[in-house]
Parts: sequence; structure tokens; C-alpha cells
Amino acid sequence: MKDMPLIEAVLPPPAREYPGINWIGLQTLYVREVRRFFKVGMQTLAAPVVTALLYMLVFVVAVGGGREVHGVAYGAFVAPGLIMMQILSNAFANSSSSLLQGKFNGLMGDFVTPPLSPLELLIGFSAGAATRGLFVGAISAVAVWFFARPPIEEPWAIVYFGVGAAMIMGFLGIMAGLWAEKFDHMATVTNFVIMPMTFLSGTFYLVERLPEPFRTLSKFNPFFYLIDGFRYGFIGRAEGSLAIGVSLTAAIVLVFGAICFWMFKTGYKIKT
Repeated sequence: MKDMPLIEAVLPPPAREYPGINWIGLQTLYVREVRRFFKVGMQTLAAPVVTALLYMLVFVVAVGGGREVHGVAYGAFVAPGLIMMQILSNAFANSSSSLLQGKFNGLMGDFVTPPLSPLELLIGFSAGAATRGLFVGAISAVAVWFFARPPIEEPWAIVYFGVGAAMIMGFLGIMAGLWAEKFDHMATVTNFVIMPMTFLSGTFYLVERLPEPFRTLSKFNPFFYLIDGFRYGFIGRAEGSLAIGVSLTAAIVLVFGAICFWMFKTGYKIKT
């Protein structure tokens, strides 16, 4: 009997090791998130600007008239709030829609299969969301500048609260996107949490003019401190405590970031 030929075992190539941070994978995920909203620019970039301009037309031209608030024209008072509204809503929409669409299209495996750690997933999704929020906010600022020209008194506050708000809503979008199982769940978060907290945060009015108990309750709204601090950067006046706003923004970023990290690490509604 002839000797049987030796059969060599064919093994798959070893997994590629990434010491430290997988910069290639992190960059790829971030670029993917940014390209998502650039591909539908009419919906993600142009539409929010039109919305901001309509708000300026209604509240400034039709309602504000020649009034002054905090020593500045009503348009200069409203403009920072409108810019912040666009940052908040678009940062949330980017990360939440990306993860929810990934569930419906069966693409969640594309996020967990590559050698990306939970921290890298967190950074990629949140950075993409923050980029969209800040980009739309910058475009909206240019658009509303023709209606109102608010001064810039404290640039650091504009940068701090703008970036902080974009990160907070990016994290919140990740939590909502991982939690939601259908688009109705996402609509519930948007319509019953995001929008009420935004409109009841002093965007178009002074909170101090609200009757009690709404005046006190507004001080427990985190969006109030984000908008108030952001507006302070422009007009140099704040309704609430600036120290509380700075501390609360940093605390929410850390807490929300930790929650999102835990959700990615445990595979919450990703691996099951």
C-alpha cells in the first residue's frame, strides 16, 4: 500500500495586533460617520440652516421688534440659542441614526467584528456626532449673522459650551441608538425629551420672567446651562451660575461617556 500523502493543516492567518490605539480603525469609523451626513447634505446641513432662519424670521422680525434683552437687541439674544439648538439636535441625530440604521440593516456586526475596542467605538461615534453638530452650528451662525450681529465677549465660553454640548448629545445619541429597537422609540426620545428640554431652556426668552414653579424647574434643566453659558460667550451676560454650568457640563460629559463605554463593553443590544 502506497504511502498516503501528508496533509498539512491550513490555519487562518493570526489576528492582527494593534498595540495601544487602533488608529487605522478609529480613523475609518470617524470618516464613515462624517461621510454619512455629507452624502445627504440637503437633509443634514441645509435643512437645519433653513430652520434656524425661519426661527429668526418669526421670533425676531415678527415678535422681537426693536426690543432689547440684557442690554442687547433681541436678535442678538436669540441667535446664540438658535445656534446651540442646531448643535444639540444634529449631534444627537448623527450617532442615534447611525446605530439604529445599523440595527435595521444588519450592520451591527461591522462595528464589533473589526479590532476596535469599546473606547475606540465610543470615540469614533461621538467624534462623528460632535463634528456634525459643530459644523451645522457654524453654518447656522453664518446664516443668522445677517439678521443679528451678536458681539463676541468671551470666546472661551463659546468653545467650551459648544464642544461640551456636542459631546453630551453625541453620547446621548449613542445611548438612544443602542437602546431603541424601532424608529418609534427614537421619536419618543426626540419629541418627549430633547425638544421639550430645548424649548424650555430659555432659548427665546429670559427664564427669570417665567412664573413659579417653572422658573425654579428650569434651573434643573441641563440644557438651560448649556444655552446660557453659550450665550454668555456672545453677550457677556448669564442668567444662571456660570460656575455651575461649567461644572455640570464636565460632569455630564464624564457620566454619559462612562455609560456609553459600558454599553459598548458589555455589547448592550449589540451582541444579543
